[in-house]
Amino acid sequence: MGNCLSSSSTPPKALPIDSKFSFPSAYPALHSDTSRNAGEFASGAIDLGGGLEVCQISSFNKIWAAREGGPENVGATFFEPNSLPEGFFVLGYFCQSNSKALFGFVLAGKSSGSNGEEALKKPVDYTLVWSTESSKIKRDGNGYIWSPTPPDGYRAVGHVVTATPEKPSVDKMRCVRSDLTEECEKEAWIWGPMKSRDQNGFNVYSSRPKNRGITATGVSTGAFVALPAAATENSSSPVLFCLKNLNPISAAMPDLSQIDSLFQAYSPIIYFHPKEKYLPSSVDWFFSSGALLYDKSNESNPVPINPDGSNLPQGGSNDGQFWLNLPTNEEGKQKLKNGDLQSCKVYLHVKPMIGGIFTDIAIWIFFPFNGPATAKVGIIDIPFTKIGEHIGDWEHITLRISNFTGELRRVYFAQHSKGEWVDPPSLEFEKGNKMVAYSSLNGHASFSKAGLVLQGGAEIGIRNETAKSGLVLDAGANYSVVAAEYLAEVVVEPPWLNYTREWGPRIEYPIVEEIEKVENLLPGRLKEGFRGFVRKLPDEIRGEEGPTGPKMKNSWIGDEP
Repeated sequence: MGNCLSSSSTPPKALPIDSKFSFPSAYPALHSDTSRNAGEFASGAIDLGGGLEVCQISSFNKIWAAREGGPENVGATFFEPNSLPEGFFVLGYFCQSNSKALFGFVLAGKSSGSNGEEALKKPVDYTLVWSTESSKIKRDGNGYIWSPTPPDGYRAVGHVVTATPEKPSVDKMRCVRSDLTEECEKEAWIWGPMKSRDQNGFNVYSSRPKNRGITATGVSTGAFVALPAAATENSSSPVLFCLKNLNPISAAMPDLSQIDSLFQAYSPIIYFHPKEKYLPSSVDWFFSSGALLYDKSNESNPVPINPDGSNLPQGGSNDGQFWLNLPTNEEGKQKLKNGDLQSCKVYLHVKPMIGGIFTDIAIWIFFPFNGPATAKVGIIDIPFTKIGEHIGDWEHITLRISNFTGELRRVYFAQHSKGEWVDPPSLEFEKGNKMVAYSSLNGHASFSKAGLVLQGGAEIGIRNETAKSGLVLDAGANYSVVAAEYLAEVVVEPPWLNYTREWGPRIEYPIVEEIEKVENLLPGRLKEGFRGFVRKLPDEIRGEEGPTGPKMKNSWIGDEP
């Protein structure tokens, strides 16, 4: 599928969008394992069952553009998908903010010989959702957004955009049979005529399936959803729907050799702050260097842990019966706290996502120790002595890869209890297509850019400082696929992965005293704000609970938050 715009890896300065993002290097060569019969990963099309086949379209014609409005007041551009393969039809149009080079996709659909009703049918009419005719926004011409009226038994999964007030032809797109759809929800705000979302105005969002996880069947079309007037804020469910995969969602997933090719191509290069004392390590280094397993029923006799974790209790729940801790001697404690960057190995969990049209490679990184946090209160920086400290810190970065092409589509940077998705045009790359990540000082939250990010409000927050240094981890140099449920016959989970208890003890330092010391330094108007902010911090930062392992996180079987 050809590109309709010139290629550039630098976001355009001129608005609206006049260039298309391209990766620094070509896509990885994706060889198939002969031991698997799938052979459908990166083949260009995916059969969703029920007589519906879909492909990914990333070639577009510009229809209309706004030069202002939206999250950064830079406007947005609306596109019609083009260069569709023979037999495929448009399901919806695409919209993107003008803040970066063009990088997006929509799915096109094809009826593939099902019995009974056709998977796709033309709409019977259109309803005008919004137009520029009464708008005073800066723009390139006029724009009209239409919602298709589907025939009985069918649903709309996208909008049509025109530059004239005439209704579009019913040949412009197709609606989808109802049993091949399910509920979606709005996701990120793309554009609205105002600089901020207006409850009584009009807004455009990206959309995603309402139910997401490794067994969920909802499939994103990539098309935008337009929500007029009060529907924008009063309802999270748009009038459009997403697609549904009726086939096994692992059918188009990569095999082990393809996972290896993908990870070698896109694996992150992670920079640590030059002042970082608490570096990551491999799990077996942590165990072999003196980490201890405690049993509540025999707390005075902790036991060493086997290098592979084979003597850790398996399964069950986090019931407080067992926990891990550092060695009892000070030298051993300090050694483990410092980690061992040379031994560091990252651990991969590979899973289907968004109905099996994406592969998520969750990259789990283990830090033996998490250092104390630093608060920013007004213009004052206050280093804590204990708040933020805990043993056994698991962090992760997730690569989301298209199962149609093998292309990296998004990266999730986990930041304590939350995180953010970043698209490739906003990423930094080294050594070809290896994306760059930055780990925050002491806390190890991950970010796509170096600098300072405050967790909290503008006036009160936790400092997340990142910077490039000689402390760097090339994740592709030492890694192991530790879990891939759809490849259970060939991927054996290590014992430590099924240890469901805490990787560190419950910390019982005097947090109240430390907070009071900080409050004594603050003027009255900041005292209460600081106290409320601390109450909202995740338990792992406040030190109230020992952290659990990767398999206990909600994102293990679900989508990223």
